[in-house]
Amino acid sequence: MQDLYLLIKPRFLGFRNQMARSDRRTRKRAFVMGGLGLVFCVGLFIISCRVLIHFQSAEVIGDLLARHLLSMIFLTFFSLLIFSHIITALSNLYISKDLELTHSTPASLEEVFVSRAVYTFMDSSWMLIIFGLPIFMAYAYVYRAGPGFYFTLLHMSLSLAMIAAGIGILITMVLVYVFPAHRTRDIIMLLSVVMLVALYFLFRFLRPERLVDPDAYFTIMQYMSALKMPQSPYIPTQWIADSLWFSLTGKGGDDYLFYVMLTWMTAGAIAVINVWTAKAIYFEGFSKSQEAKKRRAGGKRVLDLIVELVKKPFGEDLGAVIAKDIRTFFRDNTQWSQLLLLGALVVVYVYNFSVLPLDKSPIRLDFLQNELAFLNMGLAGFVLAAVSARFVFSAVSAEGEAYWILRSSPLRLKRYLWGKYLFFLTPMVILAEVLIIGTNYMLEVTRFMMFLSSVTMFFMVFGIVALGIGFGALYPNFKHENIAQVATGFGGVLYMIVSSVFIGLVIVLEAGPVYILFMANLREKTISLFQWLFIIVSFSAVLVINITAIFKPMKMGLKALREYE
Repeated sequence: MQDLYLLIKPRFLGFRNQMARSDRRTRKRAFVMGGLGLVFCVGLFIISCRVLIHFQSAEVIGDLLARHLLSMIFLTFFSLLIFSHIITALSNLYISKDLELTHSTPASLEEVFVSRAVYTFMDSSWMLIIFGLPIFMAYAYVYRAGPGFYFTLLHMSLSLAMIAAGIGILITMVLVYVFPAHRTRDIIMLLSVVMLVALYFLFRFLRPERLVDPDAYFTIMQYMSALKMPQSPYIPTQWIADSLWFSLTGKGGDDYLFYVMLTWMTAGAIAVINVWTAKAIYFEGFSKSQEAKKRRAGGKRVLDLIVELVKKPFGEDLGAVIAKDIRTFFRDNTQWSQLLLLGALVVVYVYNFSVLPLDKSPIRLDFLQNELAFLNMGLAGFVLAAVSARFVFSAVSAEGEAYWILRSSPLRLKRYLWGKYLFFLTPMVILAEVLIIGTNYMLEVTRFMMFLSSVTMFFMVFGIVALGIGFGALYPNFKHENIAQVATGFGGVLYMIVSSVFIGLVIVLEAGPVYILFMANLREKTISLFQWLFIIVSFSAVLVINITAIFKPMKMGLKALREYE
């Protein structure tokens, strides 16, 4: 037990030392991140309260909807926690750099495994707290929960996280025992992406918005049947949801103690099974993880052809960097597999506009269509900013610890940054135009609105990509273990905030001129001289903001890279 304590202690000491040695800049970042997290939690709490209050206004079915929503929330969190623990366990148990030193200590194999399992639990379970707490507090606020609800929420959420951690760690150990660790990581990431895409499509195409629209069903019995989700007494999330519902409302508490005992016994049993399994297969899996990763030559000719075509306009020096980026992207399954998520996002985004019930709106149809098309520019801009945060913002950090090779080469930093910018600009422009033209086609907007939104999105992409490259150079992370983690840092969050402000400014400045032009065309009236002056000034301001968004962050990023040590 003493060895286990010593194995876990460095994590807490490292956190304490990091907080004690944090400088003013680090504390400022923590303050900003904490403020943003607080704003997010408050917003999620308000939205959840409004949804639950809306449910309560519906007689007979209101509580039924709220209870099923609670079950769906726990099932979603449980699934995400399992995936998160699988990925984190692979790193903590098999790939971490300090594992060789840890296994060379006199500590037993069971203690090493348990310490790494604790690390995995700590690293992956914070999501339940951050995203779940505002929703559960909304339930407590709307239903006026007593102290029993908070106690039940605390210990049952802990048991849920322990069960998810046990399942995730067990799956990881079995996979690594069968496959090498590096190949297991690729398989896990690919399967995770495929399953998320499948769930995304399934959830969206089931059109859950019909559950709050009784008019979509012919009879009340048909509507009530649609509300009945598949429930199983063998799923831990159902035990926890039923226990919380009893603590919340005092209804359906016949099996409360049974569900509490069953949940904690399941958590304890999975922990014991994991320790037994670790004795049998963990060390052998760790030995396999130390083997070198084999490369396959499949698809090399196609990749070479793509590289040659893309790098040709950039010249030999910059073309070599671009070629390296392309090859790295397609060789890393954790990166190119995310294109599946991007494709699903585009398909469902466009599909959402095809099922909008515009004919039921009291607003005039042609006016509503064009109004939605205008607001859609902002929504599409946010989607592009999110995609850019993952791929464009991390472009500079993708150099990793080999960045010093780039700095010692004859390639100038200014040429390097602008080359990265041009490399990402073309695919982002294509994605933007596909989103905006596809959704406008579904809305059947006028030619004027189609032209305006397409041109606006075209120029807006220039600023979004420049902000991504600039902030990525301003806040680089060359010591990352996973490139996907770069976008979740302080710089990534700050980039999303600034890009959102940029998109919002463009939309606000264009709102007045677009309204004047659209209404003049609709009512067949002439535009006055003052209105033309207002239109020119507004669009000129949009142009100035776009130019600033392009050159200012690139200049700041270039300066930061030159001063980087």
